[in-house]
Amino acid sequence: MRPASLLLFSWVCFGALFLQTSCEDRRLPAEKLLVVTVATNETDGFKRFLRSAKHFNYTVKVLGRGQTWRGGDYMSAPGGGQKVNLLKAALQEMKDDDLIILFIDSYDVVFASSPKELLRKFQQAKHKVVFSSESLIWPDRHLEDKHPYVREGNRFLGSGGFMGFLPNVRDMVANWTGKDDDSDQLFFTKIYIDPVKRKSLNITLDSRCRLFQNLHGALDEVVLKFEDGRVRARNVVYDTLPVILHGNGPTKLQINYLGNYIPNTWTFETGCVVCHENLLSLAALKESEYPLVMIAIFVQEPTPFVTVFFERLLKLQYPKDRLTLFVYNQQPHHERQVSSFLQDHGSLYRGVKSIGPEEEMDGAAARDLALDVCRKDKDCEYFFNLDIEVVLKNENVLKILIEQNLPVVAPMITRTGRLWSNFWGALSAEGYYARSEDYVDIVQGRRVGVWNVPYVSSVYLVKANLLRSELKDYEMFSSESLDPDMTFCLKIRDKGIFMYVSNMHTFGRILSTENYQTDHLHNDLWQIFENPLDWQARYIHENYSRIMNDKLIETPCPDVYWFPIFSDVACNHLVEEMENFGKWSGGANVDQRIQGGYENVPTIDIHMNQVNFEKEWQKFLVEFIAPITERMYPGYYTKCSNPLSFVVRYKPDEQPLLEPHHDASTFTINVALNSKETDYQGGGCRFLRYNCSVQAPRKGWAIMHPGRLTHYHEGLPTTAGVRYIAVSFVDP
Repeated sequence: MRPASLLLFSWVCFGALFLQTSCEDRRLPAEKLLVVTVATNETDGFKRFLRSAKHFNYTVKVLGRGQTWRGGDYMSAPGGGQKVNLLKAALQEMKDDDLIILFIDSYDVVFASSPKELLRKFQQAKHKVVFSSESLIWPDRHLEDKHPYVREGNRFLGSGGFMGFLPNVRDMVANWTGKDDDSDQLFFTKIYIDPVKRKSLNITLDSRCRLFQNLHGALDEVVLKFEDGRVRARNVVYDTLPVILHGNGPTKLQINYLGNYIPNTWTFETGCVVCHENLLSLAALKESEYPLVMIAIFVQEPTPFVTVFFERLLKLQYPKDRLTLFVYNQQPHHERQVSSFLQDHGSLYRGVKSIGPEEEMDGAAARDLALDVCRKDKDCEYFFNLDIEVVLKNENVLKILIEQNLPVVAPMITRTGRLWSNFWGALSAEGYYARSEDYVDIVQGRRVGVWNVPYVSSVYLVKANLLRSELKDYEMFSSESLDPDMTFCLKIRDKGIFMYVSNMHTFGRILSTENYQTDHLHNDLWQIFENPLDWQARYIHENYSRIMNDKLIETPCPDVYWFPIFSDVACNHLVEEMENFGKWSGGANVDQRIQGGYENVPTIDIHMNQVNFEKEWQKFLVEFIAPITERMYPGYYTKCSNPLSFVVRYKPDEQPLLEPHHDASTFTINVALNSKETDYQGGGCRFLRYNCSVQAPRKGWAIMHPGRLTHYHEGLPTTAGVRYIAVSFVDP
């Protein structure tokens, strides 16, 4: 290279370096950015806004604290002039003309990135004032044609967010003379569409949503973007990453959804970041200092396992002298169970109020009354709604919810085998259920945290101070058009109060009540299809799951297996059900209940199909007997089809024994339904071929043995009392 060329090259390089350095020197310093907002009330949305600002280290000045809001309601009519009045007064006191003012709403706004990125994008806009943009014009559609044309993006101004240099912003609002309830949107729009004012103030719109993302009219444009441990909202139309998200207009629920993730509230790498913030610790308190909670229990329809519900309530890990009970029962069918619990255990609690079916109070009125009872009790600190169909398996649920320290929080419960739960992730335009994008992941536990949602039901905790302030309206559940739970949640949303659901623990499930029949003595026995987990917990022996691993199966005789199968409750209910039915056979050989009408070796019995229990009994055989059969009789697989199943009664003065016989089965199940020595004397089963007997049957244990050819057997005499067994001839 020649000397002259080298000199020119050096100057070019130096010039480029100078320009780069000069641009960096001219970057707007973050300390010159001041966020100004108006918040007359510290709502949950405002607290979320401050949390996001703190996350990115924004400096925030709040105007209007403690004042009465007179700026109108954006959802019903234009307003917001009070914000401009407050801003105008605040700007007049600011002296540093190098300040960059970001004026933004707060109740429905979240920061998604840092001041550095915001200032860089503001600088790239090359204007002194930048407003957020919208695709929808409001409040005066007649001004549409006066808006400047934009090459790409939104044409219309959004007044919920703008930023600019202090002198320009001060000049922009200098001519404001409006009232508090005048429209700030209309005021700023008229400035923007005036070419002279727009030029003199040097105003532009953030048309491609690089700085601001207004959600109204743009919900289909915005998606969550998870990348490198961060979460952003991405505008897929303009391929931009907005710094500020604004749930303007009717998009409050959408900003709540985005706020579950932004800014880095929940990521795949970290899980829930904020779930352990602002917790209330009960461990530091004596039990006598625990918050007083009113548990409101509602029984509104026939429901299975009500007795079990109250058993679980007793096991709740919370001092009972810090609990009051409000029990509303609309169902005469459950009056015995409710009154029995209150009579036996009501004195354990600090107080009890009970409303029975005789008072003829409807469900919405009862729920309103329950809230008011807590509201008027100055010592009541929490209201815990608990519907009777809720199965709370976590005994610490109340402590967990209180420690979350949230206004309204529900433990997530689901219906077994289904995506149904006690919360909605989103709402339709009509205010009914809609599935959010993350709903399935939350229900199935792939995303774990505490989630801001628009609807909770069945079981939830409410801070009582809300009932005495924002929720002081007596009729929180009553509506002519909506269900009580939907009415309650709507009124909470309208007050700007956040509702949360937690899936950070396994809390329990909710029962299916659709097909619950009440025409039997023990109706829960018929719930093996509708509520299989609850049926198993109630009726299957507690050691059943340990049979294989702990080798609980005994072999008292060759190819005869003996194992626990039924709980005491199952045995009692079966016996009581049959005695309540009462149509025992006469023990004659002629028996029209069976095919052929003739029984060689008859018993005094009631068949399962006589009490409409044959389908449930076959399901029991398939679920709990067949797996054992396949393990103990290798190579034999059964579907337990068409079993002959019945309950036998032995009495000394009726039928004390059964003569030797073969069963008409491939294999037989014989379950002892009561206890020797306690309920009867004698009894048992003897296998003649092996001269082997089982003479002390254990209540709830099943004897399983082959039928037909090999295991010729007899029923040994019952010498006192009454003996009951449940028998199935499987695969006859």
